[in-house]
Amino acid sequence: MNANGLPAPVTKAGEDGLAALLADPGKALVALDFDGTLAPIVADPELARAHPEALGALVALAPKVAAVAVITGRPAEVAVRNGGFADVPGLEHLVVLGHYGAERWDARSGKVTAPDPHPGVDAVRAELPGLLEGSGTWVEDKGRAVAVHTRRAADPQAAFEALREPLTGLATRHGLIVEPGRMVLELRPPGMDKGVALTGFAREIGAGSVLYGGDDLGDLPAYSAVDTLRTSGTPGLLVCSGSDEVTELSERADVVVDGPEGVVELLASLANLIG
Repeated sequence: MNANGLPAPVTKAGEDGLAALLADPGKALVALDFDGTLAPIVADPELARAHPEALGALVALAPKVAAVAVITGRPAEVAVRNGGFADVPGLEHLVVLGHYGAERWDARSGKVTAPDPHPGVDAVRAELPGLLEGSGTWVEDKGRAVAVHTRRAADPQAAFEALREPLTGLATRHGLIVEPGRMVLELRPPGMDKGVALTGFAREIGAGSVLYGGDDLGDLPAYSAVDTLRTSGTPGLLVCSGSDEVTELSERADVVVDGPEGVVELLASLANLIG
């Protein structure tokens, strides 16, 4: 712990990022993944909800920073609903970038803006039942993407590995890519990822510093984006919502906390410290 009660970053770049955020919070962007970061991972993604104390921590912090962005692979409106973000006093600066940034929900307007869906998603949706028959998996239809969850299979990791190649082939035939995650393989359009979304929004608001928190492989592009922002003069802090399922993020993070509960504690501590 630092003397200020926050977790001590393990890198010099992380120390600089935290110092910049605390020195000028009004120019700071706090960007966070949803599932596994603000919300605990559950077997049925439709039942995922933000940690009970997440909303309070965000309400306390959001008015003190330039913006808070939730960057998620989920549809924006689903993240808004599951997070309880709509019509909450104090969250006027909140933006949800859904489908890896392809969709955008602004708290001020309460509206979602998005381009037309990729035609390959419909084609993949039609072929998946035959490919997955008997696998014990479950398909989450995200509208602009489809995600194959293996967590309910008899052997989730074996099912995950067995499906990677055929699902990649299916995605490629229809102009899509496969995004692996924690016992999930998501087939989605190329061109957008959390790094692109984070970079674009940081530039839009003229962020003076960036904190990004995530837990899964899909967050690695956002980590890389923070690294790039650092090299161009924008300090950044990488936070990992730690788990036993994914270690790639914890190995790159400046700060590792204990899952969504640790993320919420960190956000609340920042809000209290900024005053």
